[in-house]
Amino acid sequence: MEDTVSYQRLPKVRIREMRDDFMKFELRETDASMANALRRVMIAEVPTVAIDLVEISVNSSVLNDEFIAHRLGLIPLTSDNAMEMRFSRDCDSCDGDGQCEYCSVEFHLSAKCESDQTLDVTSADLHSVDHRVVPVDVQKAFDSDGYDPNQRGILIVKLRRGQELKLRAIARKGIGKDHAKWSPAATVTFMYEPQIHINEELMETLTFEEKESLVDSSPTKVFSIDPDTQQVVVMDAEAYTYDEEVIKKAESMGKPGLVEIYAKEDSFIFTVESTGAIKAPQLVINAIKVLQQKLDAVRLQDDNNFNELDAHLGGS
Repeated sequence: MEDTVSYQRLPKVRIREMRDDFMKFELRETDASMANALRRVMIAEVPTVAIDLVEISVNSSVLNDEFIAHRLGLIPLTSDNAMEMRFSRDCDSCDGDGQCEYCSVEFHLSAKCESDQTLDVTSADLHSVDHRVVPVDVQKAFDSDGYDPNQRGILIVKLRRGQELKLRAIARKGIGKDHAKWSPAATVTFMYEPQIHINEELMETLTFEEKESLVDSSPTKVFSIDPDTQQVVVMDAEAYTYDEEVIKKAESMGKPGLVEIYAKEDSFIFTVESTGAIKAPQLVINAIKVLQQKLDAVRLQDDNNFNELDAHLGGS
């Protein structure tokens, strides 16, 4: 019996593109369970900070209190230190009310329209007591060549003359599994890396018009015709969406096996887009840390169960 290769043991990562809000990388030498676990952790388990409690003292706007509170909760906040913060339910410094420096950040907003011009109340009007936790768009404005007054941020509500909004908000640590406002990822996707093989001998039997028809059958630009050799070549294998249109076209032309496409079952291409609460590279690192913590917890539980079983059998 041949030895089987265990892909789960030594996964490898190769970064293709990396920006603050976007990251694309390859995950190799592992299986789909590990890839999907990493994806799900990035979406639902990596903690961030979001507004969770809103106390509105004055609201004469056209929006009711609940609507404004909901909009405030969806404003992404910079959460670089979220991993070190405490969950409010676990904090022992504030008697469980979730309003201390270790588990929360306080915001204040006060706006009143004094003119006939409509006043836009935005995330730029949210004032934090902790400079490390501010609305993402406000942080970006400061990071780029000084603050731009024209960058007014995310719209919360519009006020007309005489209307006023005054509130206090508490931001807390949470995860996307509890509410989408805590999810740091706008989207996380992965695909199997496709492996495309063209049968050159069969391809030689096609006319130029048939080759063009074959290339055009793909909904995405996977193939092209080399202008020098007039041969069909793979232009972008990763543009393939596993639609099998090219394979069906080859079969309809009476050329089965003309193009063969396989998915590499141990190689995945990840695309990560961040909301800005956490930079995309840090999001991946935090997800790996959370996944490691979960695996350590499972290992510890298994050890405890084994020790209990061993003690039970030893005593019987």
